[in-house]
Amino acid sequence: METGDPEIATRLSAYEMAYRMQSSAPELIDLAGESDATFRLYGVEKDQPSFARNCLLARRLVERGVRFVQLYHTNWDSHGGPGENLQDDFEKVCRDVDRAQAALVHDLEARGLLDDTLVIWGGEFGRTPMGENRDTTGRNHHIDAFTMWLAGGGVKAGGAVGQTDELGFSPVEDRVHVHDLHATILHLLGLDHQKLTFRFQGRDFRLTDVEGNVVAKLLA
Repeated sequence: METGDPEIATRLSAYEMAYRMQSSAPELIDLAGESDATFRLYGVEKDQPSFARNCLLARRLVERGVRFVQLYHTNWDSHGGPGENLQDDFEKVCRDVDRAQAALVHDLEARGLLDDTLVIWGGEFGRTPMGENRDTTGRNHHIDAFTMWLAGGGVKAGGAVGQTDELGFSPVEDRVHVHDLHATILHLLGLDHQKLTFRFQGRDFRLTDVEGNVVAKLLA
């Protein structure tokens, strides 16, 4: 529809995209066409909400050309307070995510989608290697050393970068700052983070906070 007004045309385009998203959602979330083998691969229980089900939905979104998919698993905050028993909670959350996230990577690769899809798994901080004693044993927030993993999208398979001390408390080799991680992700997406620099009120800004280096050891 030609209106001659770019603002109206933009608004119409947004409404049309919203309609296409809503009209395609029923087919997207209908897993009836998935095989029993796929359900077993992810660990999905039919008609039961779970992180595994969300991983399967993520694969279906990627298949349909969705450019960004974000999944959450939020139950990692085991400080050792009431109802936060590390011995029980940690085993459960690992069981929730390990099988499903491995299945997602495997499924993307089997369908020829992994080379063009960058999978990033991690959180905003790690947990202390020592116990935090409250009602039961837990672990506190820890920003100095933690692990993230990446797969597909130009990442070298089977590699590990960085090493901590024997306690897992501090990095001692190949330290990767979060700015380095961001620079590397942007590189894998085809963007040079240094070219995203802009100057405002006498200071340079960019997504990596005018720091960060691409971690070449992560690249295929």
